[in-house]
Amino acid sequence: MKIKRQGSAQWQGGIKDGKGKISTESGALNAYPYGFASRFEGKPGTNPEELIAAAHAGCFTMALSLILGEEKLIAEHMETTATVTLEQVEGGYAITAVHLMLKAKIPGADQETFERLAGKAKAGCPVSKLLKAEISLDAVLVS
Repeated sequence: MKIKRQGSAQWQGGIKDGKGKISTESGALNAYPYGFASRFEGKPGTNPEELIAAAHAGCFTMALSLILGEEKLIAEHMETTATVTLEQVEGGYAITAVHLMLKAKIPGADQETFERLAGKAKAGCPVSKLLKAEISLDAVLVS
């Protein structure tokens, strides 16, 4: 089975003065603005890196839910923040790292099991497999 999802981008103008719009097939983003200032200068608007971060956080957390279920565990609450690092390297910019920060409340899980299952989700989620950057994880089990 192949599942295909689409996102699109439009752009007008040069790199610094140009403006773009990003859309998703679902309509979650519909012509949402992005540009040089939102990507490199912290100005309002989105950027590809934060979209990758959101996708990775969502994918990882969903994968962990599946893996927990295989161990007869159900999360009461999980929250993952993904931080994508974009830096200048020889020849341009590259995404060099992704750091996942997970806080979870999982009744019946001990720290060792939690870390093992979180690591399995980090390695196995499709977005992790896509990215060639170093992916690190801090997993905090709260009681």
